[in-house]
Amino acid sequence: MILLELSKAESKYIEKKAYLSRYTHERMWALQEAEAPASGCGDDAEWGRFLKQEVKKFIPFLTQKCELEFRGRILEIGAGAAWLSAELSKLPKVVEVITTDISPTLLKEHAPKVFELLKANRAKITRMPGDFHQLDFPDNYFDYVVCSAVLAHAVNVIQVLREAKRVLKPSGRFVAIRESVRPLAKFKKRGLKSSSRPANYTLAHYKELFRQAALPLEVKPVNLSRGFKYYLNQMVNGLTHARYAFVGTKRGKT
Repeated sequence: MILLELSKAESKYIEKKAYLSRYTHERMWALQEAEAPASGCGDDAEWGRFLKQEVKKFIPFLTQKCELEFRGRILEIGAGAAWLSAELSKLPKVVEVITTDISPTLLKEHAPKVFELLKANRAKITRMPGDFHQLDFPDNYFDYVVCSAVLAHAVNVIQVLREAKRVLKPSGRFVAIRESVRPLAKFKKRGLKSSSRPANYTLAHYKELFRQAALPLEVKPVNLSRGFKYYLNQMVNGLTHARYAFVGTKRGKT
């Protein structure tokens, strides 16, 4: 009965005023707030389809194909409407999820709607504004730092990776999914739109950024399809499209 009551509790929101780093200017934050659509994540119809059909596929992929065991305390950076936090909160070994984004509007108004839709364990989730260039957390604090479609929007990716590494416990993992990666052949592709333009990084660029941040990287091809489409995606990933999961591990032992 107690567990049932906890699962229905609302997530906590912590108000913060001074959280922007020197990498992120007030003008950029104000522009993002003004341009953010109602859903917080692009075209409403496409966003709705993504929530209903796609989000449930990512955690099984990460746990089964990437062999990640999410547990303990997790930080999501650049969370937006926080669908990834919602999915992680449902895992039994995850104790706490701290959900951060530069936009208080997305965290206050849109994330709770996503939590409700995805049946998140809201009692585990704490929402607070935050700049991923300068994380307001102590060293060696999190078991995992995660993000979705975030790195390409950073002003300084190496700084973001170094901050993620700093707050991770020794042997902790940084997991990035749905990053914008430039394929070898460029085609106009259908997908969620964003009000800001991401950097056009290749896979080689990402590998070099992780190297400079001294965060050893594993790259895992992402394929969420089934049947014939699964095998087709396996063959053309990196050529006509580029979908990868980036998993960085902080050196050291817990």
